Amino acid sequence: MMNPRPRIVLLHATPVAMEPVNTAMSTHWPEAEAVNLLDDGLTIDRAKEGADISEALIERFVDFGRYAQRIGADGVLITCSAFGPAIDRMVEVLPLPILRPNEAMFREAIAAGNRIGMLATFAPAVSTMEDEFRQFAKEAGVPSTLETIVVPDAIDLLRRGEATAHNRLVADMAPRFADRDAIMLAHFSTSRAAEEVRRKVNRPVLTAPEAAVTRMKTLVME
Repeated sequence: MMNPRPRIVLLHATPVAMEPVNTAMSTHWPEAEAVNLLDDGLTIDRAKEGADISEALIERFVDFGRYAQRIGADGVLITCSAFGPAIDRMVEVLPLPILRPNEAMFREAIAAGNRIGMLATFAPAVSTMEDEFRQFAKEAGVPSTLETIVVPDAIDLLRRGEATAHNRLVADMAPRFADRDAIMLAHFSTSRAAEEVRRKVNRPVLTAPEAAVTRMKTLVME
């Protein structure tokens, strides 16, 4: 029997991802029990590795999924987008709904049109995100293309608590994508800038947390 209050483990690799997804959980699925797991060393060590993620870091990441299962998780929602191969491994080994950070947002973007822009702030995440986007587009049978801009310095400002400056830097880049069918804000942490970005462009602006929570609710409750 399904737990009347499903336990959803939110797996974070950086503290700046926590507030946006917890807000989305409380707004869109207040009946669920959100449990936060954080290892901010994951992001530090991922940045050191460059384009390819090591086997050691993959296993370290998957260990958090195993722990989530042991504490009774009904699903795991991952909030960091720099761990694509590790998420693939977790999906293989755990009998739980595992949701990639941007899966739901990518699907919304692909439905919006063929020319998509993405504003990112953490460069090591970009290659795996672009690979995932192309895979989803291929599965959907559509010729969607993605161009990414990495906003310099924004993530460092956010880590120092300067969210207003972070949001401004992200929004200032948005007009470069004014001719796209949709603009994605790459990371859970970037979603803070959504309203400022929307003031800069007359395009659909998509964020990961709300889409992910809605998708996770469907996966767990169906």
